[in-house]
Amino acid sequence: MASEATRRQSNPWIAMTILCAGLFVTVLDTTIVNVAIPSIMADLGAGLDQIMWVISAYVLAVAVLIVTAGRLGDIVGARTMFLIGLSVFTVGSLLCALATSPMQLILFRAVQGVGAALLTPQPMTLMMAMFPPEKRGVAGTVWGISAGVAAAVGPTLGGLLVTWEGWPWIFYINVPVGVVAFVLTLRYVPDLRLAERPSLNLSGVVLTSLGLLGITFGLLEGERYGWGTVTGFVSIPLVIAAGVALLVVFVFTQARVGKNALVPLSLFRMRNFSLASAAGLAISLGLTAMWVTLSIYMQSVLGLSPLQTGLALAPAALVMFPVFGIGGPIIDRTGGKWFLVSGLVIFALAAGYVVLMARDESSLWLMMPGVLMAGVGQGLVFAPLVSIAMFEVPESDRGAASGAFNAIRQTGFVIGAAVVGALLEGRLASAQGDGVSVRDAFADAMVPTLSVVVVVFAVVALASLKVTRPVRKDVVEAEGDVEAGGDADADVGVVTA
Repeated sequence: MASEATRRQSNPWIAMTILCAGLFVTVLDTTIVNVAIPSIMADLGAGLDQIMWVISAYVLAVAVLIVTAGRLGDIVGARTMFLIGLSVFTVGSLLCALATSPMQLILFRAVQGVGAALLTPQPMTLMMAMFPPEKRGVAGTVWGISAGVAAAVGPTLGGLLVTWEGWPWIFYINVPVGVVAFVLTLRYVPDLRLAERPSLNLSGVVLTSLGLLGITFGLLEGERYGWGTVTGFVSIPLVIAAGVALLVVFVFTQARVGKNALVPLSLFRMRNFSLASAAGLAISLGLTAMWVTLSIYMQSVLGLSPLQTGLALAPAALVMFPVFGIGGPIIDRTGGKWFLVSGLVIFALAAGYVVLMARDESSLWLMMPGVLMAGVGQGLVFAPLVSIAMFEVPESDRGAASGAFNAIRQTGFVIGAAVVGALLEGRLASAQGDGVSVRDAFADAMVPTLSVVVVVFAVVALASLKVTRPVRKDVVEAEGDVEAGGDADADVGVVTA
């Protein structure tokens, strides 16, 4: 049994950097595909509905499995689940690069998503165990850098790779990163596990997986089936309603399971966890709606190449670094509430600006203020998100909390993809019937799509005013015991395997 002090002396920053490298490539793959959409459609002969599934299959697999993956981290060890997920993700990436048809690519994107689901909750869990409370704001900001910059840099990197080597290289690039991260994880990341591990609640796994599957499938496929019949008596509203019903049953059953619950309901009685989760859902929805529509708009309406589109979106990533640079220490001292609220407001303003400027006669330079504002807003939201969500979560529930938090965040990507698919496809189909050009129709379709983002972000920003500065006296007292020479494992219940 290793003491708290011992496991923190094993250079947690090196371990955190390695974990964030794995996290980086999984988040990158939610946006790097966006700029390659026209190239993939042309090369594989894919339609818009198929190409949306190339995006959505990945997000769907993550959303369905991530809650279970978080709890598995509590049971078998976060590092073990990270390594398994990284292996599956790397193999899936290689298969995606070798795909020769839309259906193959969709299937292999789902494999990637399974790997991403298994590894995504684990860095948050390990980070909270490796760092003392007074350093978790900075550590959470590192997580934010990984997630935020990966999401923002995806279009730029995708544009470069598509232009220089072709779209398969947006997947090939993950392979060496995955292999190196696997080796370094074995060497530098401590294998921390709970002394008293919960058991896996199988009924909870089935209920939450099927519930999330019903809701996400219904949202993603609703437009394709006209929000009506899928087959026989099965309809999109029925699928979504069944998903909601299963999640309601899941909530009631979890209340009776106790400490072995897949998602302890006590988490959602923590105001900050609930509000941070809502903010995570909003930013994921906004990222999908903003970057997918802008990527297609710049190529289909403004006539830019994939490389030009990637470079045009690069400033969004660049402006995030100053935000992250000042964010960590301030968040440790103040809690990060105003970072979160300001980021939500600025991203809403960015979406509103793009709505006003997105016309077929617009220009790249008119769009740049919106791109820059979106980058600043994204950075401000991501910087405090983990600290706000996880600071007050008991150590025994951190894996479950990380899984739930990331599941809600991934659901935002699913909703964003559903909104983009429904509004864009619906407006484009209507325009073709009315004889309107695709350029004009797409520009017009961006208005309702990004207007949804403005409304969601405004509502969540108002709710986030209720975020409080977290205080964790029991952890602070445990830290005092460690400094006095005591063994903190007795307090926090973590062992090094």
